Amino acid sequence: MRIVVSRLDEFPPGERRIVQAGRRSIGVFRVGDKFYALNNHCPHQGGPLCLGATQPWVRSGGPGEYVLDESESLVACPWHGWEYDLATGQSFLGPGEPPARTYDVSVEVGAGEPRGGRMPGPYVAETFPVHVEDAYVVVDTSGGTRRTGTTRGER
Repeated sequence: MRIVVSRLDEFPPGERRIVQAGRRSIGVFRVGDKFYALNNHCPHQGGPLCLGATQPWVRSGGPGEYVLDESESLVACPWHGWEYDLATGQSFLGPGEPPARTYDVSVEVGAGEPRGGRMPGPYVAETFPVHVEDAYVVVDTSGGTRRTGTTRGER
């Protein structure tokens, strides 16, 4: 299924849109010139994941040092604050918790290693590819779960 989200010129950086595809709700985020799409269902306890606050990754080289990486973002579920990487859907809370529904996912280089000082948690949110066609932002749900290790947002 292909879902037209909006015209590109009507979807500025920093914005998000929630779209319905049948019974499925999908959050589409624009971070700079990259687009990300996540299932709007938190794997932790079913909250409206894509309504949560977004924030850039924080990287640290040592005590008292930090840098905001504006090119990548996390979304925090508004119910319990569980954070998920917009690009991969990986959670960073709840180690040892039983996993939510699983999807076919390929592993990025460095997956499972600490990322920005964070260890991946047991949950991975469902993600979808987003691209621009003739000045419209489009989500494609036909391929199922977005696989990690591919670059999202390339035109």
